[in-house]
Amino acid sequence: MNYGKRNSVKKQKKISSKSKMKKKRAGVRIFKGFLIVFLLLIIIGMIGGGLFLKKILDKAPKISPASVKPSGYFTTVYNADGSQELEKFVTSGSNRIYKTINEIPEDLQDAFVAIEDERFYKHNGIDLQGILRAGLVGITSGDFSEGASTITQQLIKNNVFPNFSQEKTFLDSVERKIQEQFLALELEKQMSKEEILENYMNTINLGQNTLGVQSAAKRYFNKDVSQLTLSECTVIAGITQNPGRYDPTVNPEENAKRRKLVLGNMLEQKYISQEEYDTAMADPVYDRIQVTNADTSTDTPYTYFIDELSKQVISDLQTKLGYTETQAYNALYSGGLSIYATQDARIQQICDEEFLNPNNYPYNTEFGLIDYQLTITRSDGTVENFSKEMLEQYLRQTRNDSYPLVFSTPELAQAAIDEYKSTISREGDTQVEKKTIVPQPQASFVIMDQYTGEVKAIVGGRGEKTESLSLNRATESARQPGSCFKIVSTYAPALDIGAMGLHTSIKDEPYRYKNGKEVNNWDFSYKGWVTVRKAIEQSMNVVAVKALTEIGEQTGFDYLKSFGFSTVVDQEVINGQTFSDIQQATALGGITHGVYNLEMTAAYASLANNGTYTKPKFYTKILDHSGNVLIDNTSETHQVVKASTAGLLTNAMIDVVTKGTGTGAALSNMPVSGKTGTTSDNVDIWFSGYTPYYTASVWGGYDSNKPMDNTSWHLTLWNSIMERVHEGLEYKDFVMPDTVEKTAVCASSGKLPLSSCPQVTEYVATDSGQRCDGKHEGYYMPSTNTHSDSSAEDESEDESTDNETVTPDPENPNSGNPNGNNGSGNGNNGSENGTGSENGNGEDHGGGETSPPDQGDGSITPEE
Repeated sequence: MNYGKRNSVKKQKKISSKSKMKKKRAGVRIFKGFLIVFLLLIIIGMIGGGLFLKKILDKAPKISPASVKPSGYFTTVYNADGSQELEKFVTSGSNRIYKTINEIPEDLQDAFVAIEDERFYKHNGIDLQGILRAGLVGITSGDFSEGASTITQQLIKNNVFPNFSQEKTFLDSVERKIQEQFLALELEKQMSKEEILENYMNTINLGQNTLGVQSAAKRYFNKDVSQLTLSECTVIAGITQNPGRYDPTVNPEENAKRRKLVLGNMLEQKYISQEEYDTAMADPVYDRIQVTNADTSTDTPYTYFIDELSKQVISDLQTKLGYTETQAYNALYSGGLSIYATQDARIQQICDEEFLNPNNYPYNTEFGLIDYQLTITRSDGTVENFSKEMLEQYLRQTRNDSYPLVFSTPELAQAAIDEYKSTISREGDTQVEKKTIVPQPQASFVIMDQYTGEVKAIVGGRGEKTESLSLNRATESARQPGSCFKIVSTYAPALDIGAMGLHTSIKDEPYRYKNGKEVNNWDFSYKGWVTVRKAIEQSMNVVAVKALTEIGEQTGFDYLKSFGFSTVVDQEVINGQTFSDIQQATALGGITHGVYNLEMTAAYASLANNGTYTKPKFYTKILDHSGNVLIDNTSETHQVVKASTAGLLTNAMIDVVTKGTGTGAALSNMPVSGKTGTTSDNVDIWFSGYTPYYTASVWGGYDSNKPMDNTSWHLTLWNSIMERVHEGLEYKDFVMPDTVEKTAVCASSGKLPLSSCPQVTEYVATDSGQRCDGKHEGYYMPSTNTHSDSSAEDESEDESTDNETVTPDPENPNSGNPNGNNGSGNGNNGSENGTGSENGNGEDHGGGETSPPDQGDGSITPEE
């Protein structure tokens, strides 16, 4: 390096040269320009954000202490035209009882603050620290579900925003949140912390239709809120976040976890001492809750229809209007709503009367103990609880009975209970007992208008309904569907994609699942080449499994989802084993969880409605307290199959009722199309059918999955109801859509024929565009003309349509009737109402209440 004077002078001149100085000045100017632009963008953004914020705040409602004062009005349910009041939502415990802050124990106040808003007494309505914490958790974990709402904000959200909260977009949510925070700041200027907390604790939903802490104290502990212990206070405070999940009567384990968190927060925030914490944790508080629950008296329970209507209203308020669960409950039970039900009072009365008629059931009616709870308080103060399962285990061991909770009389059921109690009772005990004994076998029924989706009547079980929101077998008991599933899982998809027609011939013969296990027909016979129409009429298992295998199990599954079945699963792991309904046994109704009667009815209703599925609904509209329309419950529809497919299946299923397995459902005053279904060992029996007016499904079976001797009584019940429902209605026939015509079809493929095809006359979908490929492996060719309106006694005839023999295949001289009807008299082997000895789909799993089915491994035993 040269550090001499001359070199230094040279460098200095270079640095101070004009070109260098110009470059420096240019760089400074560019930097200044960027800085100015950046500052301008910040200023513009701040101005824009301020204007945006101002616009939102200008739209915020005015706030005052009166705005957040909880208030309540009866919600009334009316019939469709409003001329008749059906029900009021005023069950025991659902009315708010206002308590002042001085009447509410400090432990309960502290418990809510500790779990919901620990800085409540420090912030001014908005918890900035909580917002930052929630944001940091969201950024680091990707889960932004952690809330930062203060008690003040929650009070505003529950009492101010339900009137107009319809958050359909993210911006709606942002706008409401900004307004909520602004109003919280305003409210804190007008009210003290104690006043805000008082209103909050009288507002919140605390499960079991209780609103406010006083109602909750009465419901769970049967005492005034002022008498609650620390342990009891934390139980109630733990419910708030999710009243369904943390309900201490239904989910005591979940509530216990939340209660422990509440107590931990109270200890950490120094509201209680370690000694108080330990005492509360050692308290058997849930034993007392069960005692109160068993001893709580209720008013006249809601009907099955009203139960289901309330569930749909609460769900729709949340999904359609963006209400929180608390807001939805507040609106239903104290919002003064007017709800217009779809129920037809005449039809519901018919259903109720026929369910009470003993002539509609087997003569060997039994009685099942479906619920049992016993709480014993010993003389030393300890509490022990005993369940139905414990009673069942005792009876199973002592009586060697596979179904120990089924009795021939209610008296014998009580005797078994008394025997069990004698083994666990001691002198000085105090007992609280709750039991439910109902007739067996049980049944459920749904009837709906297929064109509107309106449910006209529903019955969830036999016997006296003793409490609201009790088990509804029509909507809550998923039962195996049997052969009713063949139509929706197999034949509807096959016809809809043009793979088959009603006269497509499929050989009924010994057949095995892909894993090698055998598929059996319910009568253990095989009839050779039969048509799809005949297979539907006589409920042939082999043909159904073959058909589903041909079109693909995935195709059948996809159609089931479109038909509205929520219980079918593509894959699910249960007890370490993987199950799937994308399998061959699904053709016969052998599925993982069973189906609900309501969903089965809606699926068949779509066939009655030219292939248009309409979601079932229990109300048409909801008005708020001021008479404004809150929800206009417009029908939700989609096309599940083509009109031609629905028309063909309707015509085929008429044969089921006129001369097949469902003759017991035939009406004297109206045509019926439908399908029977019976599971293995006669555990579940079904009939789903429709007329030109209504669609209805009936299910029958034991709650305990006990097999039945009589498998036709459900048809008697369906017939008894529907005969009366259709009295006085104008006679109508089913109308074929324009896309279906009766014409010559190939006797083998059932499709539009080629000139070389053997031909018969059959209904065919003209919009399918499917022509025979000329391959004629084998087929059924009727030798005589038969008619779809033939009587049930006309069993010597071999086909259910007006089939005409046209010309046999000249290359196949045996095509007239190869192996046609080899020997079993069409399967109607003598049981009443022409139902045969239908034996179900082989899935003795009681609608998923025990282990799932064997997933197509061949364990499917015969069914009708």
